[in-house]
Amino acid sequence: MATPENPENQTEINESATSEQPAVDWQQKYSELEAKHADVADAYLRAKAEAENTRRRAEEEMSKSRKFAIESFAEALLPVKDSLEAAIGAPDAGPEQMLEGVHATLRQLSTALERNKVVEINPAAGDKFDPHQHQAISVVPLPAESTQEPNTVVAVLQKGYLIADRILRPALVTVSAPK
Repeated sequence: MATPENPENQTEINESATSEQPAVDWQQKYSELEAKHADVADAYLRAKAEAENTRRRAEEEMSKSRKFAIESFAEALLPVKDSLEAAIGAPDAGPEQMLEGVHATLRQLSTALERNKVVEINPAAGDKFDPHQHQAISVVPLPAESTQEPNTVVAVLQKGYLIADRILRPALVTVSAPK
């Protein structure tokens, strides 16, 4: 019987173990890993370049948007300018014609503002004072017989404006004093 201490027997065990396992070709394995690494590196560089191109295109778009954002607004105001120039060019127009032209020009301007989401803030007398949309210029005491609530708008001195739900200019108002 063979014993593990027997060197002849040990050689037989080692030879049988290596003959059962496939021989590993380290050079081939290295070449495969190197090729895989090159593919991954190439894919990484392509993805990085694509991300950089996307970022650059987005910056260019933002720049163009900022540069030409006012274009539609300016385009809407051109007819108003044309109407004003026409009024100046008609010195023999009578007061009624001039007033009619001013009203037409104001309608053009209002339409241009509305199309560009510029909305008027014009609170009615008695509306609750809103510090987010109104600026109180003065506070006036109300007569004792007045039915108006305290902290409400008494008069509008200047209209305010919103642009796309953001305050462009608050309405200047007079507010009733607390009782």
